[in-house]
Amino acid sequence: MPRNANSMSRSGLTAALLLLLAGCAQQPTIDSETLSYEGAMPANFDGSWERDYSRGSDVQYELRRLYNQMYRAAQQRAATGGYPGNVDVGISAKDASSIQALAQLADEITRPDVLTISQNEYEITVERKDDFAMLCEFFGGVSKGTESVYGSEVCGWDGDQLVSYLTLPDGLTVIHRFTISDDRNYLRVVTTVASTAYRLPFTLSRFYSKFEPASSDFNCVETLSMKRVCSTGEINP
Repeated sequence: MPRNANSMSRSGLTAALLLLLAGCAQQPTIDSETLSYEGAMPANFDGSWERDYSRGSDVQYELRRLYNQMYRAAQQRAATGGYPGNVDVGISAKDASSIQALAQLADEITRPDVLTISQNEYEITVERKDDFAMLCEFFGGVSKGTESVYGSEVCGWDGDQLVSYLTLPDGLTVIHRFTISDDRNYLRVVTTVASTAYRLPFTLSRFYSKFEPASSDFNCVETLSMKRVCSTGEINP
């Protein structure tokens, strides 16, 4: 998918975050029951989707909630380990750095505000504005894994939810769950970033509304002398 300078810079940031959490690639693991289905795909996500900013998770809120969870767990471990009750046991700098990296990566992955989903009987492609596309392939009702510069991806179905498992370096996993409303006007995407190097995952929810893209009034052709030429009228190359 073509990328502009903005998408390249975002991809660079994503790559830097991956390096912070990474090592060498692994194959994704997924429940075998979700890898296959019978008949038609359980749901159809085809269409253009625009993010609804009035709904969904707030990164800072989720980060604070996870910090509180980590702090309570640290206090409990201190208490069971025989530390005095007045000892204030906090979160280590390593733990704080790890969860911040997971949160930043989850935020960056879910930043695109427009999704364009193309679906047929064999594959589902999720093109994300200013970022790399996701690809789910199925042959004979059985999921087929795909490879990209980022890692290994395999998709499956949990009921009528489409689940994408993207395994990145050193046990870092990104899981997307796509759910469509009964009237097919709203889409929910829940993204979880997890690492084998850290015990707690980070999850964000994003909501999207279906929209019809504006049609272009321009006709364009490629010419030998003038390269690409566009006009609102008929073009004679």
